Amino acid sequence: MILIKVKDYNELSEKACEIVVKEINRKPNFTIGFATGETPLGLYKELVKAYNKGIIDFSKVKTFNLDEYYSMKKKSKDSYYFYMFKNLFSNVNIKRKNISFLNGETRNSSKECLDYEKKIRKNPIELQILGVGVNGHIGFDEPGSDFNSKTRVIELSKETIKHNSKFFKNKKMPKRALTMGIKTIMNSKKIILLASGKEKRKAVNHLIHGKITKEWPDSILKKHKNFTLIADKAALGD
Repeated sequence: MILIKVKDYNELSEKACEIVVKEINRKPNFTIGFATGETPLGLYKELVKAYNKGIIDFSKVKTFNLDEYYSMKKKSKDSYYFYMFKNLFSNVNIKRKNISFLNGETRNSSKECLDYEKKIRKNPIELQILGVGVNGHIGFDEPGSDFNSKTRVIELSKETIKHNSKFFKNKKMPKRALTMGIKTIMNSKKIILLASGKEKRKAVNHLIHGKITKEWPDSILKKHKNFTLIADKAALGD
C-alpha cells in the first residue's frame, strides 16, 4: 500500500487528477472505474479543468461505474447516471459508447449484474477510483460482504441509508443498490482510494492499522498489489 498524505480536500483532488491524467496520457484507450458520492467531486472538477486546458483527451477512454441505486431511473437527479453526466461526462469529449453503467431500471437484476461482470472481464479495469463509507464500505459493498463477491444486488445498511438520505431532499432513498463486488474491485490492475474528512477517520484508521476483516470491507485493499490511499489530515487524524 502506498499512502499519500495531503493537507486538505483540494490537494487530494489535485493529486488524484495528476495520477489519472498521467495514466490516460500514457495510454489513450485507458479503462477506468469511477466512483460517486461527495469525495470524487473535486477530482471530476479537476479533470474537467485539465480537459479544457487541452491536457487530457477522453475520446478513447472507456469507463465503468461502481454502483447504482436500485431501482432508480436514469433521468432521476438522484441517480449516479445523472451524477456522472452532470459532473464529468457532459463536460469532456468522452464517447457515449465507451461509458458503462449498471442499469438501475432493470427488471432482471441478476442478468444485469452477470452481464456487467462479463463486460468488465472483456475490458479489465486498469484503474479503479474508490471513495470509502463511514462504515468502511467500498462501492456499496457493506460490512459483512464476502471478499469473493461479484457484481450483485445488495441491501444497504442502516448507517449508509442514514448518511446518504441527506442527498434525497425529502424523497425516500432506495434501500438496495447494484454494485461491483469486492472481488470485481480487487481484480482492477490499480486502485486509488480517496478519503477526506474526520467522519472517514475510523475507516481509514482500520485500513491502515487494523486487521483484514469483513466488518471493514476497505481493509481488504491492503492485499492489493497496486493500491494507493490518498488521505487528508482530517481523515488521517493528523
